[in-house]
Amino acid sequence: MEYQWGTTRRFNAYADYFRKLFGERVQKLTVNAGFTCPNRDGTKGRGGCSFCDNRAFNPSYNETGKPVRQQLDEGIVFHRNRYRKVRKYLAYFQAYSNTYAPLEELKATYQPAMEHPDVVGIVIGTRPDCIDTDKLDYFEKLARERYLVIEYGIESINDATLAAVNRGHTFEVTGKAIVETAARGINVGGHMIIGLPGETREQWIQSAEVLSRLPLHSIKFHQLQLIKGTVMERQYRADPGKFYFFEMEEYLHLMADVVERLNPRLVVERIAGEVNPGTAAREGWGMRYDRVLARFEEILEERDTWQGRLYNETLIFGH
Repeated sequence: MEYQWGTTRRFNAYADYFRKLFGERVQKLTVNAGFTCPNRDGTKGRGGCSFCDNRAFNPSYNETGKPVRQQLDEGIVFHRNRYRKVRKYLAYFQAYSNTYAPLEELKATYQPAMEHPDVVGIVIGTRPDCIDTDKLDYFEKLARERYLVIEYGIESINDATLAAVNRGHTFEVTGKAIVETAARGINVGGHMIIGLPGETREQWIQSAEVLSRLPLHSIKFHQLQLIKGTVMERQYRADPGKFYFFEMEEYLHLMADVVERLNPRLVVERIAGEVNPGTAAREGWGMRYDRVLARFEEILEERDTWQGRLYNETLIFGH
């Protein structure tokens, strides 16, 4: 059976989307451009989000202080050793908030990626409170020239959770940023964490319904992972009863519940996360993402379900 996104896979997979768009596999190259966040530098708070330490996700070639072009070149070498047929790349400005600077500084930061001959597009990870009209004007123009995604950290749709993790903004701010960005013709991505303390299974399933009403282009789900040295690790050591960590099978069945309620037009980039070796404060599932993903697809088949099977179309957020 071929689903409405044009493949026989039971969800609208990111890798398949890029094969259709570019005619071949496209690999992300993460970039650490040395930005910070307003909840780290004192503008809105200190310490950042309680769960966050980007060192747990950045590859070895993403050392702060390396020029963007050098990081891209080293990333290409790194990935070509693993994926020998890959020839096209996306520059992924990942670490912290990559729109949190004056516009002219942002332009100079992105320029080496736009000039790189092997880079076909740019993904800019940021917070929804680090965007404004001038930046959106620039991104709107840039999106006409090459493939562009602005990826917002959503993390949770619940304001109490956002406050508890020191996020520094509400979900209303998130929804507004997504709507305004999409209105410019810019692809909008989102990142969600499943398992933040105090939330319930019903709220995680509700998240799929809320996200489906937003004009998102793509979505990335990560299970909560406890990272060494974070505020959240200290909170866990002080009161472990407030935390719940999924076994893999349980999590993947929950994600099946989430995905079958998800708008089928949404491209699903990931359904689980990985961290760098030695950075997790708790033992993980001991399985690479490709095997996790394969088991997730088995579960969808076993349940004879697919992305959007229980989706109810409603009005776009904010309208």
